[in-house]
Amino acid sequence: MSIFNVTVIGAGTMGNGIAHVFAQKGFKVVLVDVQQAQLEKALATIGKNLDRMVAKGTIASEEKEETLANISTNTSVSNGVAAADLVVEAATENIELKLKIFGEIDAAAPANAILASNTSSISITKIASATNRPNKVIGMHFMNPVPVMKLVEIINGYATDTTVTNSIVELSKQLGKIPSVVNDYPGFIANKVLMPMINEAIYSLYEGIADVESIDTIMKLGMAHPMGPLQLADFIGLDVCLSIMNVLYNGYGNPKYAPCPLLVNMVTAKKLGVKSGEGFYIYTPGSKELIVSPNFKK
Repeated sequence: MSIFNVTVIGAGTMGNGIAHVFAQKGFKVVLVDVQQAQLEKALATIGKNLDRMVAKGTIASEEKEETLANISTNTSVSNGVAAADLVVEAATENIELKLKIFGEIDAAAPANAILASNTSSISITKIASATNRPNKVIGMHFMNPVPVMKLVEIINGYATDTTVTNSIVELSKQLGKIPSVVNDYPGFIANKVLMPMINEAIYSLYEGIADVESIDTIMKLGMAHPMGPLQLADFIGLDVCLSIMNVLYNGYGNPKYAPCPLLVNMVTAKKLGVKSGEGFYIYTPGSKELIVSPNFKK
């Protein structure tokens, strides 16, 4: 399958990163978001990330300009996907929203277009059920930050055609990524393994076994993790972590996936991590110092 025109739905952190990597590899990208301000913010973020790459000597300034020239924006899903060979949805991790978006995409995109979701945990088979082309629906789960992280977790839905899977595997390689193919079960592999570890770290804090710094230090120095699980939870977003734990818990019906009450309380209190300025740590714009939240001070 020939893929040249790519539409990315959602201009948040993941969406602008996905648009960036496709555009940098020469694909024509339409970035779609219902909010014009979000599109402008996304383009500014992509520009800053490219500037950083130029400063490091990773790319030439000409490549920055070519990358930006490859990206156009649109506030209409139907208009944005009209000429797409591939659509990558990167909207909020909400099943009702994703089903609505995929219904709109399916109605407006060319019949031969592949429809992919960047979902980190929601069933691809369920998402595909909102379309008339379930054989052309697949998961394409990029890791954050997209321009840096090499992995793309590719998820086959129940009806995904082998030719579609093969096309997305080869496309991921064209992007300079390393694809890994998995089957469609709650959490796939990345989050089926990662999220219970994060949840267990939160339980360890909740039960008073260790403090924030000790938990993260043990996992960084003892297990060679680049980031401790509590800091990583803040980076992902505690609301996202809770959402994925609920997907695992509801999908498998196993109490081992029950989200920690502390996680539930923090999300209820809107202490979501980096995005809200406070989670297990305090985050101040412009500062890289890691400061434990006063709620968890000894």
